[in-house]
Amino acid sequence: MPEVSFEFFPAKTDEKAASLLRVAQRLTAYEPRFMSVTYGAGGSSRDRTLETLRQMSGKVATPLAGHLTCVNASRGDVDDVARAYWDIGVKHIVALRGDPPAVKGASPVPYAPHPEGYHYAANLVAGLKKIAPFEISVAAYPETHPEAESASSDIDHLKEKFDAGADRAITQFFFDPEKFLRFRDRAVKAGITKPIVPGILPIGRASQAWRFAKMCGASVPDELKALFEGVDDLPPIRSRLSTVVADRICQRLKAEGVEHFHFYTLNQSAPTSTLCTLLGRQRSHALVEKHAA
Repeated sequence: MPEVSFEFFPAKTDEKAASLLRVAQRLTAYEPRFMSVTYGAGGSSRDRTLETLRQMSGKVATPLAGHLTCVNASRGDVDDVARAYWDIGVKHIVALRGDPPAVKGASPVPYAPHPEGYHYAANLVAGLKKIAPFEISVAAYPETHPEAESASSDIDHLKEKFDAGADRAITQFFFDPEKFLRFRDRAVKAGITKPIVPGILPIGRASQAWRFAKMCGASVPDELKALFEGVDDLPPIRSRLSTVVADRICQRLKAEGVEHFHFYTLNQSAPTSTLCTLLGRQRSHALVEKHAA
């Protein structure tokens, strides 16, 4: 039975924070390997990320992971966040280069290393290992990072992150399982032996999913676009289609030996719960009763 892990983004209001905690507690019943909380572009959600992890700590029976980026921050600032994670019991960091915050109506700002900061994710990984014995996950891109010089150079950068001490890579989401499988083949050929975990995104609103895909360089098969045409305003149909599509991806990868799936939950429990069940993970009634008390 494959392992699972879940990703959330920090809530912006007290009401949404309470809802997120309930979602996390429900999903704990599937005994995930870990739950991670994202870190906004340029560190924009740093305080909310820390607060979300504090609220979840001790209230969900699952190891927690905090995202951390090096964009727009000095080494001292980044190290302080890492120490804050450790102090609240978060021993796992998802270490990312990160992107500059977007400015509404303006073109995307190219990434530029902070003059006093960690320049890239591999440097960040090495620096975190000097602070504490963190478990570290990093990012991988089955269809190549949009800013990479080539697919081979992108693999080289991934290997640098592993060589610096990363324990696993979690991929950007994708909609064609063959993209992941070919990427995994290239990584193995390059000498990468540590786990590469596929990131799975259950489609919410299709228009939003296609926009996310364009931003991160993930392709959307024409047949998938056709399948979701006109269903954004039909939530029951859209939800069923999303589950079927994500399950087909998971089952194809499972048949090829994938043993860990990372779900981008969009802070919702139902799609991820269904997919976990289809993967054969049974809910732990003991954990359900504990958090219902």
